[in-house]
Amino acid sequence: MSDEIMPFWTGDYYNEGSGRDGIFDKLKEECGVFGVFGHPEAASLSYYGLHALQHRGEESAGLCVTNGTEFNYHREMGLVKEVFDRDKLSSLQGECSIGHVRYSTSGDSRLTNAQPLIFKYRDGDLAVATNGNIVNAPKIRRELEQSGSIFQTTSDTEVIAHLIARSSKDFVEAAKDALRQLVGGFAFLLMTNDKLLVASDPNGLRPVSMARLGDAYLFSSETCAFEVVGAEIIRDIRPGELLVLDANGLREDRYAEPQRKALCAMEYIYFARPDSDLNGSNLHSARKRMGQVMAQESFVDADVVTGVPDSSISAAIGYAEQTGIPYELGLIKNKYTGRTFIQPSQELRELGVKMKLSAVRRVVEGKRVVMIDDSIVRGTTSRRIVNLLREAGATEVHVRITSPPFKNPCFYGIDTPDRGELIASSRSVEEIRQEINADSLEFLSAEGLIQAVGGDNKDDYKGGMCMACFDNDYPTRTDFNGEEKYGCTS
Repeated sequence: MSDEIMPFWTGDYYNEGSGRDGIFDKLKEECGVFGVFGHPEAASLSYYGLHALQHRGEESAGLCVTNGTEFNYHREMGLVKEVFDRDKLSSLQGECSIGHVRYSTSGDSRLTNAQPLIFKYRDGDLAVATNGNIVNAPKIRRELEQSGSIFQTTSDTEVIAHLIARSSKDFVEAAKDALRQLVGGFAFLLMTNDKLLVASDPNGLRPVSMARLGDAYLFSSETCAFEVVGAEIIRDIRPGELLVLDANGLREDRYAEPQRKALCAMEYIYFARPDSDLNGSNLHSARKRMGQVMAQESFVDADVVTGVPDSSISAAIGYAEQTGIPYELGLIKNKYTGRTFIQPSQELRELGVKMKLSAVRRVVEGKRVVMIDDSIVRGTTSRRIVNLLREAGATEVHVRITSPPFKNPCFYGIDTPDRGELIASSRSVEEIRQEINADSLEFLSAEGLIQAVGGDNKDDYKGGMCMACFDNDYPTRTDFNGEEKYGCTS
């Protein structure tokens, strides 16, 4: 994706407060979760699982393990491989664990917000990890504080712990009542000393799946993490579903009736790894189909097709196959530019693009290039990459975006800019084309995206996707009289 954050070592740890101040104006998925129940090497399995989910959060990582009677946990700011070593993992003994990788917005970059969040309450220990965003968290938090609750973090995830702790019911029923009060998109892992609960929001906005490894159950934000540890994928957790795992095994329950199915479209387009599956679709195949449909909708005569690494490569291959125009590596990503001590001044932002991406002059020089990308956020990075191709000698640069124009903020777990910063919210396609200095610009239609994604149930409304960032049709209530929260679970 061209709108990509350049990580900087500008504080005490990697990516501290990277937020929106990086070189690339990338949309950020805020976190990933991984859980294990019933395996003696739960911590090690979670480590490998979190490593596979690293792309979902590069600022902090954490693991909490229970041996049935007490918690052991470790959380730090940084990448998974930096947070955990052999000694730390060996100290995390137990057969049940939950883990988390996280991004945050600038200002909320602190260890107290790193997950899993750990609490003491009347029935023992409680650990919480989530992927997504609770839209009505500020309203719930204000009400809880007015009635005496004292919050330890600025994370909206903490509200569920307070709601559970204030209930007189047993843990499972208290969790159900708490989940019913939340509005938003979320996948929760809730762990006590002897239980693991897994929950998906009633619309299934944020992904979470289940697998088996021997007698153990595993849970992950993406199926690619199961492949790493050799687990067999079972299924996705259903909207409104609550799974309870304890000494009696697995119990399938629910806390709410499923609502309109609305898995985040950006998971298909950009966030999830191409080797993951969502709703019965492999992401690489789905993205290839996006490129193929894009070619059918917006063909342009050219000499080469190239994709902006890494997420647009699959779509570029599909576009090339459909048109017969050769696919070439016209842009190369340098994967080793993260650890720079340089503050991202405006001058260095321009240089930073060339540090992160290089145009292959021998491939694009004298050629008409089709540049495939997955989205345009502010437009600044698209312009830089178009100019990068022109500087390398491309005679024409035609931009094809394999999503509809991104016009609206997300309330469900993507850290989006304000609506006014989204270039498509106020400018026509022709105006955007001029802004990014392209010879032509086309976006994939909403119908084309739905067709390309496919999935298990093609009769689902909008292909079972939330497309509010494109069409302003939000599947949940988003207005709480000014007390709503959008962006990420910080």
